[in-house]
Amino acid sequence: MLSTMAKPKKRIINLSYIFFTLFLLQCKLLDVFAILDPVDFLALQAIRKSLEDMPGSNFFASWDFTSDPCNFAGVYCEGDKVISLNLGDPRAGSPGLTGRLDPAIGKLSSLAELSIVPGRIIGQLPQSLSQLKNLRFLAISRNFASGGIPETLGQLRGLKTLDLSYNQFTGDIPRTIGTLPELSNVILCHNKLSGSVPPFLSQTLTRLDLKHNDLSGSLSPDALPPSMQYLSLSWNRLTGPVDRLLNRLDQLNYLDLSMNQFNGNIPSRIFSYPITNLQLQRNSFTGPVQPGDQVTITIVDLSYNRLSGQISPMFSSVQNLYLNNNRFTGQVPGSFVDRLLAASIQTLYLQHNYLTGIEINPAAMIPLSSSLCLQYNCMVPPVQTPCPLKAGKQKTRPAAQCNEWKG
Repeated sequence: MLSTMAKPKKRIINLSYIFFTLFLLQCKLLDVFAILDPVDFLALQAIRKSLEDMPGSNFFASWDFTSDPCNFAGVYCEGDKVISLNLGDPRAGSPGLTGRLDPAIGKLSSLAELSIVPGRIIGQLPQSLSQLKNLRFLAISRNFASGGIPETLGQLRGLKTLDLSYNQFTGDIPRTIGTLPELSNVILCHNKLSGSVPPFLSQTLTRLDLKHNDLSGSLSPDALPPSMQYLSLSWNRLTGPVDRLLNRLDQLNYLDLSMNQFNGNIPSRIFSYPITNLQLQRNSFTGPVQPGDQVTITIVDLSYNRLSGQISPMFSSVQNLYLNNNRFTGQVPGSFVDRLLAASIQTLYLQHNYLTGIEINPAAMIPLSSSLCLQYNCMVPPVQTPCPLKAGKQKTRPAAQCNEWKG
């Protein structure tokens, strides 16, 4: 009788042990998950489900949700909140991620930095990005994101850097982005954006890169703040004068307005700015160009415009000077010859103008490190030097054209 009553008691002990063990395991799991805010934890899970490693990528290998998400690759936490999310392998040439960005990204309420390195992220940006009120840095570059840039990004009042370059975005640049007060860098190049360039009000904006889009219209004189240092608008369809705008941007160290339809005068003041590279080619700029002092810019490209008058000797200090395909007249200043023969000038392209002479000895030896092109002017080039193929084969402009231009 005693032996039969002992068996149930043994079962009770075993079950109690199992329940106690499960309780300990549950507590251990809760300890793991308690490291991160539950809302952030679920948001990371949703983001992970919407993205995959491309073949050859191993970025998500560490994303094991039975461990601390703050130790995942690309996840950085402060306390129990995610503050930075860098999706993908930043190494050059890495395969990257594929998929769509889940709207749950907007639940990461403390997120200050979001980047997605080159990959194949497709689809529109989720509107929920506007919920990231602490976001300072947003870079989704070199992917295949499409659709319009959300106007609601204008709600990110603390945003400093916006980089959506090398994607497939269409439509206008939202004017709300231009109102962001803290912007320092706006990089929207290599998309399919259209419409006009909105005014940017941030007095801390230093870099604006909108090249390779389909932007049109003119720029107002106060469209950009004087804090600008890097401005690239090339390969668009922008029109109108820019002299009043450029006269305000005296902090520029890089300027590229090439491949547009800008017109009017080039202000002489910009040649005194701390610019290292000045690209104004293939526009419709007119009139003479007369810098007030020696130009110390390394590269100056004013080719394929409608500039006229004599070439200023102040340009002779430029290492790479492109004045070809304009309407310049008169003699080439002697200071160009001196610096060319001294190998101080690397490139001097003067072809396709109406120049009438250059004082250089036909036996002079042009340094191998220098390139000179004089063909198709109103003179016979005194020295034979190789020219780019685009210059054509004609050495001298027809006399009738030269006479007509004089008249």
